[in-house]
Amino acid sequence: MSAGSLFIVPTPIGNLSDMTPRAIEVLASVDLIAAEDTRHSGKLLQHFEIKTNAISLHAHNESARSEYIVDKLLEGLNVALISDAGTPLISDPGFELVNRCREKGVMVSALPGACALTTALSACGLPTDKFTFSGFLPVKIQARESSLLQAIDSAHTHVFYESPKRILDTLTSIEKHRPEAQVVIAKELSKTFETYQKGAATDLIKWLSAEQARQKGEFVLIVYQAKEKVPDALPDEAKKLLGLLLPLLPPKKAATVVAEQYSLNKKQVYQHSISIR
Repeated sequence: MSAGSLFIVPTPIGNLSDMTPRAIEVLASVDLIAAEDTRHSGKLLQHFEIKTNAISLHAHNESARSEYIVDKLLEGLNVALISDAGTPLISDPGFELVNRCREKGVMVSALPGACALTTALSACGLPTDKFTFSGFLPVKIQARESSLLQAIDSAHTHVFYESPKRILDTLTSIEKHRPEAQVVIAKELSKTFETYQKGAATDLIKWLSAEQARQKGEFVLIVYQAKEKVPDALPDEAKKLLGLLLPLLPPKKAATVVAEQYSLNKKQVYQHSISIR
């Protein structure tokens, strides 16, 4: 008997029209659906008239439930994994199930589809050539600030998910420690009141605080702090003169002479003089 297949199926993050025909076809044809919350997903399945039986797979039962599902897959059943919204495993349960499937040689097929991460990132207006996704920040204040600041200082775009209870606290931490960072908050993605707000943390705090309703919903928080530009190297002529002066003058005096001669930044020339002594 050949094993069945596990299908990773994205579901809409807001707009039901984003459900793909292939996703509907897979959910209707598999033998079993593993859902993060069967009550929540039941509404989706009912909307698309999908009759497949569903069982729960969430953070609190993933270990035991994964073992059960893998056994069913090895018996030849086909199973689909869905989360409450978006692509499973992106800050949602499913890693343990997929890992066990790989260990047992069970086929895993992932369907492309809705994902709050890529949706927000593509429209945020910040650099996307290199980015890091860290899911939800830690709940405890000290750990959250440490993770946040370490991410911002990585000098490329960083993406987080954040809850309405903590969005103001997180922005306040950015305002306090990295006020120059560019920040985008995205909410209600793909829905009627989809919103993107871009600016410094202090501007976004003011915007959120202006209306209580703006603090509701799940947020995608995108942060970018441009890396400080490294000064250009000294011209060869300046380096040569500096090399001649250093045996004769203190580094600061030599740097002053060279900087004035070639209209250079005195601090830059001084730093170069220290590096070559």
